Amino acid sequence: MADTAQRTVTADNLGAWLLKGNADHTDLRGRFAREPRVGRWCVQPSYRVRLMGAGQPVLFWGSGSRHRDVAYGIWGLGTLTGPARQEDDGSGWWVPLGLTIAPPDEWIRREVLRAHPELADLEVLRQPQAANPSFVTRRQFAVILAEFAPGSPSGRRGHARTVTVRPVRSRSGAARTP
Repeated sequence: MADTAQRTVTADNLGAWLLKGNADHTDLRGRFAREPRVGRWCVQPSYRVRLMGAGQPVLFWGSGSRHRDVAYGIWGLGTLTGPARQEDDGSGWWVPLGLTIAPPDEWIRREVLRAHPELADLEVLRQPQAANPSFVTRRQFAVILAEFAPGSPSGRRGHARTVTVRPVRSRSGAARTP
């Protein structure tokens, strides 16, 4: 477990969680074409899973490198519907979600994010191999919502919607900074 000084995510800087799925290993595009709603996703145990709670925004990141016809980047937006949980058999961790994958023509390509002056340093771009969950700062999330919302100057329609950014809370409900 990381020392507090080494922790990247705090109640003050969390804008949204970013959950990743590798399209090189699973046919995510096909899966989400059949069913764009995502009710749960795997996460790796760390101090971050203890910070995850209902109502916090979450972005879905489609990753990979093999399929040039797949637009890797931000594919969906939603919220956590509860805290991270461990499987009953102790085999792994997951988070409950209210998340919908957008149609492919609304995905925000990683090349677009890398070229954006305020988004080029997203954690997922700096550390693409890091485990789930990754995170987006408050400022980065505000930029994503502003830049890619319906009616924005960039013209991205339908991708972003109104999401309330809530402070990180402990399981007891008290606001805290890790």
